[in-house]
This record gives sequence, C-alpha cells and structure tokens, in this order.
Amino acid sequence: MILLDGKQVAADIRRQLREQVDALLRAGQRAPHLAVIIVGDNPASLTYVRNKVRACDEVGFRTTRIDLPADISQDALLAEVRRLNDDPGIDGFIVQLPLPPHINEAAVTQAIDWRKDVDGLHPHNIGLTALGMPSLVSATPRGIRELLAHYNIQTAGRHVVVIGRSNIVGKPMAMLLMQRPYLSLPNMSASALGDATVTVCHSKTHDLRTICLSADIIIVAAGQPALLTADMVRPGAVVVDVGINHIEDPASPRGYRLVGDVDFPDVAPRCAYITPVPGGVGPMTIAGLLQNTMQAYTDSLSR
Repeated sequence: MILLDGKQVAADIRRQLREQVDALLRAGQRAPHLAVIIVGDNPASLTYVRNKVRACDEVGFRTTRIDLPADISQDALLAEVRRLNDDPGIDGFIVQLPLPPHINEAAVTQAIDWRKDVDGLHPHNIGLTALGMPSLVSATPRGIRELLAHYNIQTAGRHVVVIGRSNIVGKPMAMLLMQRPYLSLPNMSASALGDATVTVCHSKTHDLRTICLSADIIIVAAGQPALLTADMVRPGAVVVDVGINHIEDPASPRGYRLVGDVDFPDVAPRCAYITPVPGGVGPMTIAGLLQNTMQAYTDSLSR
C-alpha cells in the first residue's frame, strides 16, 4: 500500500509556480493576483482562507482578502463581486463557501466573471469542462487529477466509481475522468489521464457495495464519515478520499479529530494506493486553485 502524499505533490506544484512567478518578475511583468471574499466568521472558512493566502504568499502571488459581515445583503455582496469582475488588476477571485443562509450561493457564483472563476464553479466553466474544452476546472478535481498523474496512476479503460454528485467535486470529477486525453489544461501534467469508464453513485444508489467492488479506482466525496468500508474495496484498488469530517475526540487537544469518508485503518491494507486524511486531497485542492489563478493570469495576457 502506497500513500498518495498530497502534501508533497502540492509542495512540488508550489515550487513550479514560484519559478514561473520569478520568471515573470524578471521579465518585468507583475505577479498573478488572487482576491478572496469571506462573509462572516465561520471557523472552518477562516482556516481555509488563511491556508489559501499562505499558499499564495509562498508562490509569490499577490492576494487581496475582503472580509464582509455575516449580515451583508445579497445585493451588497453582488456589488463587491461586480467590482472585482471589473478590476483589471485582479486575475481571479473566489467567494468562500458556505455563505449565510439568506444569500443565494448560485446567484453569487453565476455573477462571477467566468474568466476569473478560479474555483471553477461557474456554469460556463462547467460547460467547457463537459465539452472537453480548455477551462478553469473545479479546483478539487483538478488537484485529484494532478495527484493521480504524479503517481502515474492511469485511468484509461479502468472503471472509476465516484461517490458523490456535488457540483464542486462529484460531477466535474466524473467529466474529467471520462474525457479523451487530448484535453489541454495549462500547467497540468495530467494530459495522459482520462478515457475512464465512470460510475457516479450517491445517496439513492442501490447496492453501493457491489458497484464499488467492481471498481479499479474509487473517489469518495460524500461527506459521510467511514462510508467506504473494507468489504466494499477489492484488493489492489486505488482509493481517493475527499471527505473532511470533524469527529468529537476528548483525547485530542482540539476536542475533535479529522477523518475522511473512508474507514482508513481497515481499507488501507487492501489498497494499492490511498490518500490520507488530512494530507491527501486537501493540499491538492489549494494547488489546483493556484494553478487556476496562474491560468487565469496567462489567459488575460492574450485578451
């Protein structure tokens, strides 16, 4: 069993991006610029934003963090989105999710200029991905694909089961894996991946165990702790755990511990490759965001 070390692969990607930024600066150009909008003070969101800003600092990107109150109106938030859309000095930006319940997340996502949508969630980018055309791909699937490529895990002709059908992970992940490998994604080493036979499962799927036992690769993004158990995984399978769940643990200094959607202790011995939680997909999501920001920057130079 080999651990898919997202921390190390993400560090390699950050080093490559730092070299690109240094080359831009030597050529007299500016660094890419990422803006982050955060609404309210959700502790998990604050942590994610800090990690994203720290990663940007490491690679030499400029960052602008915009903190807005939890009771901001939807119209005021949309006005801030339009301001960033119109700012030529901002190459890409994200609105950190989740948003307060009085704000329509879909309306905010759709208001973002798709050319600056470095989370890859705008319908235009999702549509381009579905068509196999160059796009800003959803950051987590992009990161997963990079991780598989780094370990030379081929997907052509293999059966991949994706558990979860979210717009952020499940759907775009399935689309990427079934594409022909000519899909061209700048700054992406995974050009040989694709051509998989993909099954998407979800909460209404019957006999999930039997479907998973037929899989060469299982990607779990359901948000349910220990959903994937050892009796669902055939020996030699590849398992990618996207889940991040907080479980109460009085023995932990924080009072909780992080676990994925996979029952890791029992599943890992059966796998050829598996991601840990934490340290697997999480760092790769931020790496995908950074790559999308660089892509948005380079695309803006050609317009």
